[in-house]
Amino acid sequence: MGRTVKTYPHARHSVSSLPPEGALAPKGGLSALGNQLSIQGVSRVFTGTKGQSTQALLPIDFEVKENDFVTILGPSGCGKSTLLRIVAGLDFPTTGQVMLDGERIEGPGADRGVVFQSYTLFPWLTVAQNIRFGLRERGMSEADQKERSEFFIAKVGLRGFEHHFPKQLSGGMQQRTAIARALANDPKMLLLDEPFGALDNQTRVLMQELLLGIWESAQKTVLFVTHDIDEAIFMANRVAVFSARPGRIKTEIAVDFPHPRSYTIKTSPEFMDIKARLTEEIRAESMAAAEH
Repeated sequence: MGRTVKTYPHARHSVSSLPPEGALAPKGGLSALGNQLSIQGVSRVFTGTKGQSTQALLPIDFEVKENDFVTILGPSGCGKSTLLRIVAGLDFPTTGQVMLDGERIEGPGADRGVVFQSYTLFPWLTVAQNIRFGLRERGMSEADQKERSEFFIAKVGLRGFEHHFPKQLSGGMQQRTAIARALANDPKMLLLDEPFGALDNQTRVLMQELLLGIWESAQKTVLFVTHDIDEAIFMANRVAVFSARPGRIKTEIAVDFPHPRSYTIKTSPEFMDIKARLTEEIRAESMAAAEH
């Protein structure tokens, strides 16, 4: 099975029927024939308390088409999460801009659903109440809130746990709730920052399969940050490899495995070939990071 490799040689400087709102349904619009997300010359410099500067990101240009699933892979501290936070509107670029469907991102918005590695559920709310929180804030009727929350509770396999509080759930179940909450708001994009990083290996594999299955039916646009090579390949249509800090996208590899995907592809020669290539890319960048 072939793959496409794209390099960036810049120098390192300085599912069942859906609820009425239409969640999980592919959308048309201005981006239907082009790029939905456009990252244009985005860099980030942090200034310390004593005025010292740290360049986290070199200028990055990157395009993501509607319904694409892109994983961002790189060594620790390379700026992957910084870029994701900028796309989420939780941080701001030092230079450049991020456009979503032709509109400049200037802060958080309901058009982007975010799931972090740390558990971010409201501890005083039940599973159902957490999922319904954003819907209630948007003024959705109680009946529609109930319908949508029940749909996504079933979608992530939490039926029977609707009235449990986060402290009564395992880590994997908390992340299922967080994913359901993000999807219930019908965002254009899902942004996931190592969402399974704190889970044990078996739970992590099951969560990968769950999320990929939802995406295969949902066709949402996804940016997924990870430092796990197997995860990056298994989940993605494209893997964007980050350099060591200051971060930039140095290589892009297309993953051509068909959908729906089974975990059995992880032992295929084609998968192992991509893994070997990415292992060398990440090893080189990890060694570069260690020299700083």
